[in-house]
Amino acid sequence: MKKKVLIISGGISKERNISLSTGKEVAKELLKNGYKIKINEPNNKLLEVIKSFKPKVIFNALHGQFGEDGYIQTILETTKIPYTHSNVIASAIAMDKLLAKTLMAGAGIMVPPTLALNEDSHVYPENSTGAHVIKPRNDGSSFGVVIVPDKKTPPPARSIWPVDSQLICEPYIPGRELTVSVLDGTALCVTEITSKREFYDFDAKYEIGGSTHIIPAKIPEAVNLKACLWAEHAHRQLGCRGIIRADYRWDNKSDQLFMLEVNTQPGMTATSLVPEQARFVGMSGEELVNHLLEIAQCDD
Repeated sequence: MKKKVLIISGGISKERNISLSTGKEVAKELLKNGYKIKINEPNNKLLEVIKSFKPKVIFNALHGQFGEDGYIQTILETTKIPYTHSNVIASAIAMDKLLAKTLMAGAGIMVPPTLALNEDSHVYPENSTGAHVIKPRNDGSSFGVVIVPDKKTPPPARSIWPVDSQLICEPYIPGRELTVSVLDGTALCVTEITSKREFYDFDAKYEIGGSTHIIPAKIPEAVNLKACLWAEHAHRQLGCRGIIRADYRWDNKSDQLFMLEVNTQPGMTATSLVPEQARFVGMSGEELVNHLLEIAQCDD
């Protein structure tokens, strides 16, 4: 009998369409492996679907809030069915940019310092007039990220973000965009991302041709090694499982590397970085998704 896998994708976050694309790509690879699959968009009948379909494993292809912040993981824990990616605690911590930065800094990973924010009709840092970045504390795919390049630029209006959004602010790090995928505790490689856009925003990430991926990154070996080691360290420190992606800015003029965040459920779309890095180290998409299912079952 073919092993049943339930893929949950879509959801209610701003990243719903990306999640649907991830779910389709995962389904395509699983069918090659002979699995019997069902794709479901989670709603108040999710537990009924799980009970009816009786999957052996659940592939969590959700992105953003409710999908990778610990909420859906809490629901899945009640089913006693293995599911892919990180557990409740690791997911919640990694999604909270402020908490994750605090833990990573305590573990010796360099992260941008968080600036205290003033919020009224506009948003600006209390003690800095230099270039800075304002973004939601709990969101992904560069949603709500605003770069203020200099003190001549007016502060952004608070109305840009939902009223209930918690915001954080950090200095803008000049330089180059790097990323490292970690599979089951081992870094795959370093990719440099370039784009003609102001920064690696949502369109640069997901539009065909929106960015260029240089793999492996043409960077000094010492930077390459540090990026890989820090990504593996973050995977362990946050208690992650399966695949993660750590994003960096490397100020090549001062030779300083900063980890920006850890994504516990990186995309698996046609333009996503994780499948590309897996292919670079000799792992097909079919092998990647199969390995993620194996990890989930081994940790059950």
